[in-house]
Amino acid sequence: MTFIPKPRVVHPGLPKNKLGLTIRDYEGTMSTLCAGCGHDSVTAGIIQAFHELDTEPHRVVKLSGIGCSSKTPTYFLGTAHGFNSAHGRMPSIATGANAASRGLTYIGISGDGDSLSIGLGQLCHAIRRNLDMLYVIENNGVYGLTKGQFSASADVGTKSKKGEANAYAPIDPALLAMSLGATFVARSFSGDKRQLVPLIKAGLRHKGFALIDVISPCVTFNDHEGSTKSYKYTRDRNVEVAHADFVPLASEIVAEIGVGGPAGPAGETSVTMHDGSVVRFTRVAEGYDPRHRDKAMAYLMEHQRSGRVPTGLLFVDETAPEMHEIAGTVEKPLNQVPFEKLCPGRKALAELQEAFR
Repeated sequence: MTFIPKPRVVHPGLPKNKLGLTIRDYEGTMSTLCAGCGHDSVTAGIIQAFHELDTEPHRVVKLSGIGCSSKTPTYFLGTAHGFNSAHGRMPSIATGANAASRGLTYIGISGDGDSLSIGLGQLCHAIRRNLDMLYVIENNGVYGLTKGQFSASADVGTKSKKGEANAYAPIDPALLAMSLGATFVARSFSGDKRQLVPLIKAGLRHKGFALIDVISPCVTFNDHEGSTKSYKYTRDRNVEVAHADFVPLASEIVAEIGVGGPAGPAGETSVTMHDGSVVRFTRVAEGYDPRHRDKAMAYLMEHQRSGRVPTGLLFVDETAPEMHEIAGTVEKPLNQVPFEKLCPGRKALAELQEAFR
C-alpha cells in the first residue's frame, strides 16, 4: 500500500483554518495498518487537532520508535520533520532535537511495547526532565507487529487470542507518569474522538511533558472475548473522570465562557494554560481535582482495582519548569547560535577550568 499515492482530490467546500489550509493539508500517506485498527482513529484525531490549532506543518517534529504505533507519524503531516528511531529510543532523539531547536512543536507516537518494555528507562527520563513535547502511547496490550504476545500493559487475567491468560501485573503509564512528576497526564479511547481531540490540542499547547495514554484496540490480536483492551471491554468500562474541552486564547471565546463567573458555569473548573488558553473541565466525579497529584493517583488506583478505565484529563501542572528552564539554556535555538559561541576555543576552556580549580 505504501507505493500507492494518496489521491490529492480536495473538495472545494472543505473549511480552511487561519492559515488557509484544509484538513487534507495535515494528512500523510495511506495507512498500511489493519482495517479497523484503533491507531488510525488516533491519527485522525491528531490531524484534526493540528488543523484546528492552525499549526504550520513544517514547524512540527514527529518522532517514533518501533511497532505498529510507530508507523502512525507516516500517516499525518506529510510535510513535517520526522524521525523513526530504534526500538524504545525515541525519547532520546526527541530530547536531542528539542535541545537543539526549541522553537518547534514536538509530538512522539509510541506503543505500550515500545515505551513500557525496552523503552521504559528512556520514557522515565524524558518525564523527569519535563521535556516539552506531546507523547502519545497507543496502548493495545500486545505486540501487534510480532503476532500478539502480551505487552507490559496487559492486565492480569486477560486472555490472548489463543486462550492463554496473562499472570503478570501491568504497568499503568498514567500512574507511572504521575509518580515520576509528569506535568500533564491524560487517558482516552481511540473510539471517542469527541474526548480525544481536545486532549491532544491541550497536550500540544502544554509547556512541558504531556502524556496521553490512548486505549487503542488491536483488531487482529486483542479484540476478542477475554481481552481487557478490546473495543467492547473499553466501551463497557469507560468512566470519564473529567471532560476536557480545549478553548484557545481568543477574546470572543473568553467572553462566552465568562457566563457564571471567572471559574466558568456551575459544575465546571477551568485551568489556564501557559499561553493563556484554557482547558475547561466538566466535573464528573465529585471532588476530583486534576491539579492534585496525590488525589489523582489514588483515584486511578481505586478505579484500577474495580476494573474501570478512567479517562479524560487526569492531572495537569502548569507551574513546573520545562527542560530548557531547568538547564538554563539560551532563548535562541542552539542550531541558530553561531559556531564560535557554541565552541569558543581552547583559551575559553582553559579560563573556565582555571575558574573552578
